[in-house]
Amino acid sequence: MANITTHHRKLILGSSSVYRRELLQRLGIPFSIESPQVDESAQADESPAALAQRLALAKAREVASRFPDCVVIGCDQVADLDGQSLGKPGTHERAVAQLRQMRGKTVVFHTALAVVCLQSGFCQEALAPVRVTFRDLSDAEIENYLQAEPAYDCAGSAKSEGLGIALLARIDSDDPTALVGLPLIRCCQMLRAAGIDPLDPLAAGGARP
Repeated sequence: MANITTHHRKLILGSSSVYRRELLQRLGIPFSIESPQVDESAQADESPAALAQRLALAKAREVASRFPDCVVIGCDQVADLDGQSLGKPGTHERAVAQLRQMRGKTVVFHTALAVVCLQSGFCQEALAPVRVTFRDLSDAEIENYLQAEPAYDCAGSAKSEGLGIALLARIDSDDPTALVGLPLIRCCQMLRAAGIDPLDPLAAGGARP
C-alpha cells in the first residue's frame, strides 16, 4: 500500500498490556491507550498463528471503530507448543503446568500486529514468530522462578526481559522485541506506511524526548 500522509493523526495502542506500552514508548511518539473489547476465545481447529493474527486485527478494528480518524495498533501473542495454543496462565498452578510442558522443548511465540486507520482506509498486518528453546528445567527451578517473578500475565509463563531469560537455552527471531509482545521493527515499518515516521520530529510533537 502506498504511503499516506497522516502526520496529524493521533496514534492509539489498542492494548491494556503494560509491556506493549513500555515498548511503544521507545519510539518517542505520543500515543493514547484504549482497551479493545474483543472475545479472545479460539475458534474450532484454529491454529495458534491464525488465532494471534485474527485477534490482533480484531482488536485494532474494534478500537478503530470508536476512533475512526486515528491510527490504531492492535497486537496479540499466542505460544505454540506442537500446535497447541498456550495463553496467559493467570494462576500459579497453570504457570507451573505450562513450564513443565515446555521444558526441554522449542516453543514458537506467534506475535501478531495490525495497524488500522478507518478514515484513510489503511490496514496492514504482520506476524513475527519467535522460536524459544527452554532448558530442561527441574521442578525446583520452575518453582523458584515463579516465586521470584510470577509471570502469570505472560503467554508461556516467562518474562524473557526479566529473570525468565534464565529458563531459556536459545531465542531465534528477526525482530527482537517480538517476544515481549510488540515487534518494533515491523511496527516502525507499518507506522511509516500509515504516515507516522518515528524519525520525523513532527511525529513526536516537534521534539524528541
